[in-house]
Amino acid sequence: MDFDAYFRSLQGKHIAVLGLGVSNRPLVKLLLSYGCTVTGCDRTPREKLDPQVLELEKEGCMLSLGEGYLDDVTADVVFRTPGMHPAIPGICRLRERGAEITSEMEVFFELCPCPIIAVTGSDGKTTTTTLIAEMLKAEGKTVWLGGNIGTPLLPVCNRIRPEDYAVVELSSFQLMDMRRSACRALITNLAPNHLDVHKDMQEYVEAKKNVYRFQNAQGLLVINGDNDLTAPLQGNGTTESFSKQGKPGSRVVLDGNRILRDGTFVLNAEDILLPGAHNIENYMAAILMVEGLISDETVRKVAKTFGGVEHRIELVRVKDGVRYYNDSIASSPSRTVAGLRSFSKKVILIAGGYDKKIPFAELGPEICTRAKAVYLNGATGPAIKAAIEASSNYMPGCPELVVCEGFADAVAQACARAASGDVVLMSPACAAFDQFKNFAERGNFFKKMIMEL
Repeated sequence: MDFDAYFRSLQGKHIAVLGLGVSNRPLVKLLLSYGCTVTGCDRTPREKLDPQVLELEKEGCMLSLGEGYLDDVTADVVFRTPGMHPAIPGICRLRERGAEITSEMEVFFELCPCPIIAVTGSDGKTTTTTLIAEMLKAEGKTVWLGGNIGTPLLPVCNRIRPEDYAVVELSSFQLMDMRRSACRALITNLAPNHLDVHKDMQEYVEAKKNVYRFQNAQGLLVINGDNDLTAPLQGNGTTESFSKQGKPGSRVVLDGNRILRDGTFVLNAEDILLPGAHNIENYMAAILMVEGLISDETVRKVAKTFGGVEHRIELVRVKDGVRYYNDSIASSPSRTVAGLRSFSKKVILIAGGYDKKIPFAELGPEICTRAKAVYLNGATGPAIKAAIEASSNYMPGCPELVVCEGFADAVAQACARAASGDVVLMSPACAAFDQFKNFAERGNFFKKMIMEL
């Protein structure tokens, strides 16, 4: 079915859109333009709504808001927002009443006329997704970048041509009830994450597997051969792996400072503009994902010019000899570990935030080794402090531990502590929801404070 035929098939039906964040608002407008009856459902009370949501109401969207926002909703088709578990009671009730449960991304996979390249994993998703898109664009191809990276693609699907490429980042929540897979799929790595929403680690891993589960024999799955959870995975078509450790069977490996594919030189790791050993892995994964689509010369060109994605070890400012980095995307311990390992000297770390029920045991030793002072805040501040103090290499005062009243206080104290030559790294190891709407708002707040120093 093509784009127009699909949306014409919804005319006269009652559509419920669950979640009225940025990604679903263009979908609401699209459905209204096709004459659908649309109810927008959101837990946010009316008095706290973004004004853009109230504009949707003026255009004809009915709103169901606040606590119990799903209690009285009925619909023929339900578009679930990515961060909402498909088995919550409200969605189960709608399903029992006969509603078809889908999502913006699932319908996009059904209607997209061009090849789809999909990236998921616990860490490195956004950088690697953007990297793949940059490589394809540098080769002269038309690329549509979206998914969990923030840009909804379904509303523009009618502008995509068969010869284009769609490059999408997919979260575990988007993947949970997907029944289609991309022609090329990547799992960067797997580590505990989002256990505040997933019932257990197994559910999280099974959701990630949907990125390749429905591929045919022509599909490509790329995995991290060094990651215990991804290394055993096998796709329905071709499965290929990358390995910094040179694991047998891996097609892309790191040999000293050289990235090799099948033993042939592709890229010098020292030419990668992005800091951190984890970005070498991101390039190794991307090299497999774009094989046959671009030249190795284009890979080398992008490596020397691509400066990274906002909120990912982003250099905000150098002031009085102090370098300030915004790593707000680091919403899990493994991401903060990667951030800490990006620097050759001990840093002043700002950490803590919303509790996703992830253990911090792995973070404690890394902080002891790689931080000179730690400013903790948020719901998880005490838990991170306990993990540091429980580490076998912790000595009182090394690192210096300060539990702060909130995020702004932690930033202010860290900045006051810094002297010329220091690195101040805001890498929270936690989500932002206890104090901010999302990681981007947290990162922007941090950058504003730094620029105002």
